[in-house]
Amino acid sequence: MGTRLADMIIPDVWNDYILEKTAETNVLLNSGILANDDAIKTLANGAGEFVNMPFFQDLTGEAERGGIGFDGTALTPKKITTQKDVAVKIFGANSWDSSDFAGLLSGAKPMEAIASRVTEFWNREKQRTLIASLGGVFAGALSSTHVLDISGGTGAAAVIDAGSTIDAKSLLGDKAGGLTAMAMHSATYAKLQKDQLIVYETVANQQITIPTYLGYAVVVDDGLPVDTTNGIYTTYLFGNGAIGYADVALGDIAVETDRDTLGGVDVLTSRSGFIMHPRGVKWAVTTANPTNADLVTDTNWGKVYEDKNIRMIAFKHKLA
Repeated sequence: MGTRLADMIIPDVWNDYILEKTAETNVLLNSGILANDDAIKTLANGAGEFVNMPFFQDLTGEAERGGIGFDGTALTPKKITTQKDVAVKIFGANSWDSSDFAGLLSGAKPMEAIASRVTEFWNREKQRTLIASLGGVFAGALSSTHVLDISGGTGAAAVIDAGSTIDAKSLLGDKAGGLTAMAMHSATYAKLQKDQLIVYETVANQQITIPTYLGYAVVVDDGLPVDTTNGIYTTYLFGNGAIGYADVALGDIAVETDRDTLGGVDVLTSRSGFIMHPRGVKWAVTTANPTNADLVTDTNWGKVYEDKNIRMIAFKHKLA
């Protein structure tokens, strides 16, 4: 009997390899949009389908004046209030098969072929998940505070340019300097290229080059919202770590192989669990194991951070 898929793929080693390659090649991670920190990782691998992240809100009000606290008149102690951000764990799986006959004819190396395709599959899947979450968040919880829509303007007033981008980032006021990246449709990217506004920079300590616009790292994805009827595109601005991210350890079920000896077919199954959570906008419902249709539903999200501490902006515009 010749070498089988199960001989080449040791599940735990393979899963570590897939996670490593995904982290290495995922444009979202390299742009700084996703924060894969130890705190999120610990929470992701705890019990339950939801992750609760309590936090203290900022101190409010003004100091007591008129000698209070100095002249024998007692101060009135205030309380610090708390709030809770909530993330939901997301799970997905897929499987692929290959027949002995196909392998014999192609002459390809199955290990290398599967490695390149599975990694990119999960990269695309996670970007689709993020786009769905953003659609829900900006349609509901952030619709009145974090969205700039110039698409209803006339002529150039509706078109993305440096000035309108500055207007978009200014929605965060004095916290706008924390924005570091933009996600845009390829048509928007092409328009900015024609305007000679795209600059390419090498990521420190990594052999990759990323495009930037006005100093923001650019992520290009055609899954971003487009109103093709009216020519309206949505571009997102993010602060560093605006999205909390961590993989959920799935153990032995993360990668499995199977062999149909009668049919001469090898099967590879890959499963993924992760948190990809817009910081400061909680998962406000009890729906577990959400689909992208759940994530894009506006009523499933609720704002918990102060506006300026939510480092995300949605910018709706035209290209011409």
